[in-house]
Amino acid sequence: MTRRESSLLASFSDYLEAQRLVDRMSDDGFPVESVRIIGDGVRTVEQVTGRMTRGRAAAAGAASGAWFGVFIGLLFGLFTAGAAWVPLLLVSLVIGAFWGAVFGFVAHWSTRGQRDFSSVMTLQAQRYEVHVDQAMAARAARYVL
Repeated sequence: MTRRESSLLASFSDYLEAQRLVDRMSDDGFPVESVRIIGDGVRTVEQVTGRMTRGRAAAAGAASGAWFGVFIGLLFGLFTAGAAWVPLLLVSLVIGAFWGAVFGFVAHWSTRGQRDFSSVMTLQAQRYEVHVDQAMAARAARYVL
């Protein structure tokens, strides 16, 4: 990717404001391929969502294992004749849920309580800057009031 010289068009404290500006430019036909949203002062934020017990770990593993089982069942179902794919799908779901629960339980148990909580991690920036290629800077300036 070649680096192009750019000009700061606007700076926002909220990503949605930067997104709205670029969306407004796009709706008006501006060539948004020349626009970048740059997050400055990026940090990670981990939101704790609850306590993780062996039971919750097993349930989460069972849920993801069930989805994987359904996927495998659908793949095998492509090669079955008639309605035989329905029981195959259900058996795959049950087997996937069982092994997912086992692996979820064992994975949590093996940490020996070092991480007894669940969380969601996100990236946040202190400021979001909208930059535009210098060749388009004069044309883009009319979008900032």
